[in-house]
Amino acid sequence: MLSRSLVAIAACLACSGQARGVDSSERPARPNWDIKLLAVDANEGIDLADINKDGLLDVVAGRNWYAAPSFAPRPLRAIDDWNGYAQSNGDFAYDVDRDGWTDVIAGGFTIPEVNWYRNPGPEGLQRGMLWERKRLIESQGTSNEGQLLCDLDGDHVPEWISNSWLPEAPMYVWRLPKDAEGAAGAGDFAMQRVLIGKKGNGHGLGVGDINGDGLLDILCGTGWYECPGEAERYRQEWTFHRDWAPTDFSLPVIVRDLDRDGRSDIIWGTAHGFGVQWWRQLTPGTDGKTVWQTNLIDDSFSQSHALALADLDGDGSDDLITGKRVLAHNGSDPGSSMTPTIQYYSWDHAEGTFRKSFINVGIVGVGLQIRTADLDSDGRIDIAVAGKGGTFLLFNRE
Repeated sequence: MLSRSLVAIAACLACSGQARGVDSSERPARPNWDIKLLAVDANEGIDLADINKDGLLDVVAGRNWYAAPSFAPRPLRAIDDWNGYAQSNGDFAYDVDRDGWTDVIAGGFTIPEVNWYRNPGPEGLQRGMLWERKRLIESQGTSNEGQLLCDLDGDHVPEWISNSWLPEAPMYVWRLPKDAEGAAGAGDFAMQRVLIGKKGNGHGLGVGDINGDGLLDILCGTGWYECPGEAERYRQEWTFHRDWAPTDFSLPVIVRDLDRDGRSDIIWGTAHGFGVQWWRQLTPGTDGKTVWQTNLIDDSFSQSHALALADLDGDGSDDLITGKRVLAHNGSDPGSSMTPTIQYYSWDHAEGTFRKSFINVGIVGVGLQIRTADLDSDGRIDIAVAGKGGTFLLFNRE
């Protein structure tokens, strides 16, 4: 039925000067978006899926799922609070046990366990039962910034990629099973852990083909991992390229050939400071390192922790969606007290600039994930966000 963004795909600094990238003109927030508040709590993760198999996209956000079309809250799971946060750093809707009912995968900031929550089916959903919690991964990581659920190898089964804020932490990928065979009746699944690199991580995560070999690479705050090849992808460590200084990347980082020159570029937000920018990939240096040209998109707000791409204005081209995260680091980040905003940027290829259009100022900010889909079947792409300012649906009336 409706398409949705299951996971944000992603994709930086041997910079080579500053170039065009931002149009100083801005369109103020217009009454073209209807806002629906679903909840106010500390949860910052969100996803979209048809939970009850009625053909409509529902919302999964922390402790509840919200049933379309009214988006009334229904229980899903319990989440502990931790240091001003909900102990959950993302929601991922996926049918883990292949029973035809969409489950939810979620981890936490300082806990090593990644759990999946089994959809109880029609009777359990109707009765408002909490979903059964089952262990998916024992990561051993306790400094978890976030993760992506992304198909790295094209087999239509996504991999779990975990991001640590520690720059020298190892990088792992976990392979989800291709069938519904659990372990000894416990419903736990034998996940294959793959070591991508022993040292090299850091704030922010993305996936994309950096070197143009047709294979997906992994980006993080301190560099990028080069996929060694189709056959070797899960059999050996990947080559780590420290091609940029440690960077406070958003999650995700977006990889896209923005200027259509045949090389992948990078779009990213400064997660705990000011600045959204894109890096244009230039000809590699004589030493083989990637070379990037910095292009500022917007530095008027801080904490652009999450990004997404979707065609919001119906012109056939994706727009860049981001906003100010609310109370990241509990208010200690630069610009943390600024007014929350959510906005999108339209790319003008001829001019090489982005044009900013506010969606909302003063009420809606962002959290850790931004999801997009046509939630009300009117042909326009809508937005779902969750953050400390609230869980919101924004219905597109452009």
